[in-house]
Order: sequence, then C-alpha cells, then structure tokens
Amino acid sequence: MVGAVKPPIAFLDLQAQQKRLGSGLRQRVERVFEHCRFVMGPELQELEEKLAAYGGVRHAVGVSSGTDALLAVMMGEGIGSGDAVFLPAFTYTATAEIVLLLGGTPVFVDVDPDTFQISLSSLACRLDDVRRAGILRPRAIIGVDLFGQPAPWQELRSFAEREALVLVADCAQSFGASYQGRKLGGEALATTLSFFPSKPLGGYGDGGAILTDDSEKAALYRSLRSHGEGEQRYDVQRIGLNARLDSLQAAVLLSKLDIFEDELRRREEVACAYDAGLPALVRKPMRVAESESAWAVYCVTLPTGELRESLQLHLKEADIATAIYYPKPLHWQPAYREQHDGVSLPVSEGLGEKVLALPIHADLSDEAIGRVLDVINQWARVQNEPQ
Repeated sequence: MVGAVKPPIAFLDLQAQQKRLGSGLRQRVERVFEHCRFVMGPELQELEEKLAAYGGVRHAVGVSSGTDALLAVMMGEGIGSGDAVFLPAFTYTATAEIVLLLGGTPVFVDVDPDTFQISLSSLACRLDDVRRAGILRPRAIIGVDLFGQPAPWQELRSFAEREALVLVADCAQSFGASYQGRKLGGEALATTLSFFPSKPLGGYGDGGAILTDDSEKAALYRSLRSHGEGEQRYDVQRIGLNARLDSLQAAVLLSKLDIFEDELRRREEVACAYDAGLPALVRKPMRVAESESAWAVYCVTLPTGELRESLQLHLKEADIATAIYYPKPLHWQPAYREQHDGVSLPVSEGLGEKVLALPIHADLSDEAIGRVLDVINQWARVQNEPQ
C-alpha cells in the first residue's frame, strides 16, 4: 500500500526468537518447575557438558554472569594489590572492573585501528611502561574477543609465554566464533563467557561460564562460584562468591543451543548483505584473518563524529534502531582515571565518536536488511551531493 507505515526495525528481537523456539523452550523450563531444583539442578550439568564440547575443552563451569566468570578466574590467579593486568581500553567496563575489585590495577592497552582487537605493539609498549615505572608487578593479560571476532590469540599466547604472564580470554561477545579452524574456547588458560540476553547465545537474564582444559582450575572455579565450598556444602576451603548459574537460565540456554548454529549462519548472512550493500562513505568492519565471526555486533565507522551523528539520526527517523559501542574508552571513564598513567591511546580515543552498530540478529528479515541499506545509501547520496 502506498504510504503505509513501515514497522520499526529493532536492534535485537528476542520476542521473534522466542516464538521460533516454541514448545521446546517451554518444556525445558517446565521441567525445572517440576523438579524444583532451581539452583545447581540437572540442567546445569547438561549445559556445562555441551558448552565444553562446543568450545573444544574438557571443562565448563556455569556461573551467574560474564563478570563473575572473569572475577572467579582472577581470584583463582590470586590477583590483588600491586598486580598489573593488561587489557584493551576499547571494551566494556566488566573486563576492567573485576581487576579493581580485587585490588589490582588495570593497565589499558590500545587497539588495532582495523580490527579493534588488542594491539600487540601497544601491549609491548605498555608492559615496558609498567616495568620502567617499577611500581606494579606484571601478572596477566585479558584478551577480549570484541564484537564477535577473535583477538589475535596466536600472537597473544607467544607474548604471554615469553613474558611469563597469565593469559585469560574474555569471550563474552564471541562464543560461537572460530579462529584458525576451531571454535573459540581453548585459546587461554581460561575463557569466560556471558549469556546476557543480547549475546549471540543469550539467556533470559544474567548468566555466564568459564571454559578451561585445566582440571585443577575447573575444580577451583566450581568452589569459588559457591562460597568457596569444598567437597561438602559446609566445608569452606576459601573465600568465594555466590555466583551460581540458575537452573532456569541453564534450561533456556539448552533450548537456544539447539538452534545456535542456525542463528550463527543467519548472522553471517546479514553481515554479508551489509558488506555488499553499504556505501563507500560507511566503513564496514574488517574481518579478522583465519576466523569466522559470531557477529554479536556489526559495527561500522564514519569518517567524522558529525557524520556518525547525522547517520544515526537519519536511521532513527526511519524507525531503525542503532547503538554505540563504545562512546568513550575505559581510561577516559571517571571510574578508571586515577588508575591510568596518562599515556595516550589514540585509536581507542578516536573510535568513540565514529562507531555505529547496525541491527544484526537471526530474525532480521531480508526485507528489513534491504530497508536498512536503502536508508543508509539514501543518506550517503545526500552527503555526496555538491553543496
């Protein structure tokens, strides 16, 4: 119909996904209500087995969030006062806040201008900075698989081994991605996952997991997630957390695992359509070599902040949702200013005003993709017209 109002295009459509999951999801959830083991129920063990198999590791430990997954791993390494933990400045706050919570110091590292993953050259410089200052002990690196793509794990492993640093993978956004022919999960001592609803594999609330090949570490993480318990509930071996994954969330995740590969394929199709249809003025994300992305976020960049704001407004007026990941780097956030040594991280500092995330999810229709591209190309033609 001419002049018909077009429906809004959501950034994420969990309602459509829930309809697609159908009765299988409800049967999983209803079984939890039947047995009433809402904490540490049988769904948790089943989920852990499937997560470990999917990630190609021996153990998976379900926890209450991706943040608690990182916290437990850092606790397991004894991170505390005087310890330096190196991590990218262009990421979500959870990666850094757990270091501060334990009394350590996050040392912010710049990112690659093309992939937005942690920069090895910046990492080497930041390590030199810390050693030259002589105040902190270099202890660990947290590599972040940003936006669904893998960090440069081969180089990070070599660097960590050479410098005797613990290597941890923050895979909150990228479970389901592949690197050098295998699924992410075993690139570091421990890999932490988030099941926040917006993630490619997301629950209906908070949730997370830790993947590892180390049996002793897995046992330690299981203890830490449950108040430091030993073999018996009231055998308290260490100070721990209340960080268990609920049975209901495990049930939801088990249902979503059944369609996970199909959803990853659809996300790739959406990304390819964007790649092919975006105008030259809008820089599409560079794909990391030897990898397949989980496409948690499809993040484009614009030449200037003014153009980013103009495009975002144009999309909003067309009822197309967008998001900005991230408006400012972590070392510019008030919570971390006192910890940062003042070193400039120019790539991270410049990205905040130029990045824009487009809708990408498994229920985005071809028609919706076409609308997004039509609106962006229309906007680009206006920008290219002589003034």
